[in-house]
Amino acid sequence: MALLRNSSIFLCLIAVTYSASVDNYENSKVQLEEYIQNKRNDINPRFRPLYHVAPPVGWMNDPNGFSYHNGEFHLFYQYYPYDSVWGPMHWGHSVSPDLVNWKMLPTALLPEEEQCFSGSAISDGDTMILMYTGHAITDVEPHFNQSQYLAFSDDGVNFHKYEGNPVIPISPNGSPDFRDPKVWKRGDDYYVIIGSKTLDDRGRVLLYKSRDMINWEFLNVLAESKGDLGYMWECPDFFELDGKFVILMSPQGMAPQGDRYKNTFQNGYIIGSFDYDTNEFVEEVPFQEIDYGHDFYAATTTEENGKRYVVAWYSMWEVPHPEDVDGWAGAMTIVREMSIVNNRILMKPVEAMVNLRDGVAADGDVESNEVLEFGKAVELLIDSDLNQKVDILFDGSEGGGKVRLSWNPENRKVVVDRGAGDVREVVWSPFGSHTWRVFLDSSSIELFCGEGEVVFSSRVYPLGEWRMVNESPQALRVKAYNLRRSVPE
Repeated sequence: MALLRNSSIFLCLIAVTYSASVDNYENSKVQLEEYIQNKRNDINPRFRPLYHVAPPVGWMNDPNGFSYHNGEFHLFYQYYPYDSVWGPMHWGHSVSPDLVNWKMLPTALLPEEEQCFSGSAISDGDTMILMYTGHAITDVEPHFNQSQYLAFSDDGVNFHKYEGNPVIPISPNGSPDFRDPKVWKRGDDYYVIIGSKTLDDRGRVLLYKSRDMINWEFLNVLAESKGDLGYMWECPDFFELDGKFVILMSPQGMAPQGDRYKNTFQNGYIIGSFDYDTNEFVEEVPFQEIDYGHDFYAATTTEENGKRYVVAWYSMWEVPHPEDVDGWAGAMTIVREMSIVNNRILMKPVEAMVNLRDGVAADGDVESNEVLEFGKAVELLIDSDLNQKVDILFDGSEGGGKVRLSWNPENRKVVVDRGAGDVREVVWSPFGSHTWRVFLDSSSIELFCGEGEVVFSSRVYPLGEWRMVNESPQALRVKAYNLRRSVPE
């Protein structure tokens, strides 16, 4: 009887402690939102995007929890609100009805004993479930541990962490690098892949299965590097597309090879086949980069209406972020629709991007050395004779950053050049349209070539408004549209 009575007292103490912890957490959320609203008044707007999701204040990196729930697309992101550099990770949160018009919601996850690293989201009726990596600092080498956590919401806005976290406490081989879960459901079963590494530093993706998202069974290593694809695979995704299975991931530690792999870290995919009975993935097409620009990382996807959509962090590690002195840093790319053609992923802007068009800014031939002037947000459709060179300079009306787009018919390369040798280039073999579709925002350029078989995403920081100078030896056919704002200021 004494034992039962003592146990009851102990359980009551736990309940009181837990209740106090919840109250503290909710108070912290309220204080954070007040801080964000006040701090937004201090932001310098010169580089703030008009139609790319960006943090209201502070730092943003990887997209998280990209999903469709109760009629809205949700896009979470790694977020540190208190400075414009990386810090203890929160989850920021935006929603959209159409992947183009976005509104900001309250911060979804705040760190406690764990930082809230990257993860994914899934719907279970009216309940939204987040699965994320809890990153905990430890006293022993390597001074951190990563495990997988859950959080729940019944309204898609307010999230509560699962009391039994972590649900997957350790990697199969004990590697502390064990992060970025991507969860999906097939039939009655949940599956999740998690990025990790071997003990001899080769990137890998791990596959798990569950009936309730609480109890997980490790199935196998879905794929891993043979030594040529880096020491760690971050932000993995796995999906079926046009009859094939795709592993999308961000390898760290790949050495540059000619024009390829020139970013700090890479983002690409492997195409193959997969059997749910054996849980085995068979590679059919080796690793390819998905975007050839300077600033594209941690891409993640979701599916709705039979279409597969992808979005990525519109930045890169270990490079300057000129907007950080303005009180914020980082953005998301525009969302793209994916398909596979000729063993390659094509990316096109989502159809709803045309709804941002707000009047025609130019329509006609642009002669050599002719200058066009635009605002801060514009979409251009550019047609040319690909048997001749193309050379287009985009710069700011008041100086600042500039970028040159070019085409050489001799080597058939598209080039994006930010100056000072900061070049990205790739061979382009159009199989349909020859049009370049260019999206300019206050601090970015996205170039979609032809059917989307070659895409470049790069940050550029012009001062003032955009100008275009046709420095080609030929006239270019250009139709340009002003674009309206679709994200909060």
